Amino acid sequence: MGFDQFLSSPEMEILIITHRDIFQSAANSDSRFSDDYANLTAIIRLDKQDMKKAGLKEGNLVAIENNAGKVVVKALQSTYEEPHPGTAYMVNGPWANALVSAETSGTGVPAFKYIEAKMKKSKESSITSFE
Repeated sequence: MGFDQFLSSPEMEILIITHRDIFQSAANSDSRFSDDYANLTAIIRLDKQDMKKAGLKEGNLVAIENNAGKVVVKALQSTYEEPHPGTAYMVNGPWANALVSAETSGTGVPAFKYIEAKMKKSKESSITSFE
């Protein structure tokens, strides 16, 4: 029994920007509940320094939570060349949508592109299921 089990992983505030992905769209044509679709959609891409700060390695599961909901997804290092600390990217889909607030500020359109949340390394062993 190591001491690590008693240490909690750091929680960090992030801003999530959602986007479309052509490969995810192709996988969605087969099934929104397929493993291929989940592998392309149940991910969050983080700045290299944010991954280090959170104690994450490529492929670790992270819990993301805000007032709208909570999901567990896989963390990957962003492929965006410029540093973007505090900003993360998720593909549009059930995992990102679970974090979108129903509040529309009178516009009738939720803020799909600007999601504030808290993230930390997850103790769960699998991504959130929507089946």
